[in-house]
Amino acid sequence: MSEIILINITGKDRPGLLTRITGVLAEHDLNVLDIGQAVIHDYISLGLLVEIPAPQHVSSMIKDLLFTGHEMGIEVRFRPTTLEDYEAWVHEQGKSRHVITLLGRNLSAAQISRVAAVCAANHLNIDVITRLTGRSSLRNPVRLPKACVQMTVSGHLADEAAMRRQLLPLSLEIGVDISFHADDIYRRNRRLVVFDMDSTLIQAEVIDELAKEAGVGAEVAAITSAAMRGELDFCQSLTRRVALLAGLPATTLETVAARLRLTDGAELVASTLKRLGYKIGIISGGFDYFGRRLQQQLGFDYMHANQLEIIDGQLTGRVLGEIIDGPRKAALLREIAAAEGLHLEQTIAVGDGANDLPMLSIAGLGVAFHAKPVVRQQASSAISDMGLDGLLFLIGIREREWVYPEG
Repeated sequence: MSEIILINITGKDRPGLLTRITGVLAEHDLNVLDIGQAVIHDYISLGLLVEIPAPQHVSSMIKDLLFTGHEMGIEVRFRPTTLEDYEAWVHEQGKSRHVITLLGRNLSAAQISRVAAVCAANHLNIDVITRLTGRSSLRNPVRLPKACVQMTVSGHLADEAAMRRQLLPLSLEIGVDISFHADDIYRRNRRLVVFDMDSTLIQAEVIDELAKEAGVGAEVAAITSAAMRGELDFCQSLTRRVALLAGLPATTLETVAARLRLTDGAELVASTLKRLGYKIGIISGGFDYFGRRLQQQLGFDYMHANQLEIIDGQLTGRVLGEIIDGPRKAALLREIAAAEGLHLEQTIAVGDGANDLPMLSIAGLGVAFHAKPVVRQQASSAISDMGLDGLLFLIGIREREWVYPEG
């Protein structure tokens, strides 16, 4: 009968440590059943679950490992494991797994503790914790720090929706964004990301900027308020607002475009996703003149937005073709995914407004970006304080893997 032993090794990390340890185990012809390692501030914690086919080798193996540990200045501990415990552990691998991402400017012990308490209350075990942000200097702190950790949790979760309902108010209370989603094959194989444009990729609502140029800012704002109160749907609201732009010179579009600012992190997100092979697109209830410029500037593969009618160099106050509202956004996401041969679970949608909810709800990962409360409540993930580059953390891309745009 073979024996099973858990070996824990802690101490100062150094090159060659694993080579020495596994070399000793190899001399005793052991099988490695499981292995895991974490290094924090050059301090290693290494675990190996090993099977010893010949029990008479146990004492000599322990002796040799203790001697090697003494030579290397590391601590080696042993814990026998029964076959029953091992088989129970094997059986547990069928438990569902989820990923929880904590994202903020800084992360405190109190914030992490509160999230961990929700996991415990839902009978979830935290298996792995990974820091996705780079190392932060205390001597030369950056003006806008970033802090992100990702937890992989496992367990038989009775009600995923209830877990989300617990995390949303907690996120607001402790001031950190909390993303919670299944750790499945689709999460690791997402290949399409679509973005809303106004107040997501750019820091403005274009129709408001055009209204200012036309001298109808107050009238447009009143229609927007009515839509927000539910008195008008998006199509009615857009039609009425665009009608107020009738007679505006088409050259005004260039004037407005020249002063629009990209959202912080937009260029970084586009360059990183493109380099990693993602397809990226714009699905906007805004206007295609501005979408095309953005598409060319950032290299988007797809762009869908409303088209303003222009006759004799002036806006007519009408929109050509089918208006892109919330349901149309969702339909376009489906169409693009189908064209790319992707399941919807392999897609990510990012937006800030209520008309983004249909596409956020059908995407594999829906992200509310600096969104209204109603949008944040219904989206699976949110970015509230950071720039658009926070999306890369939600995808699971470490900061050291980001691809910064040239120039």
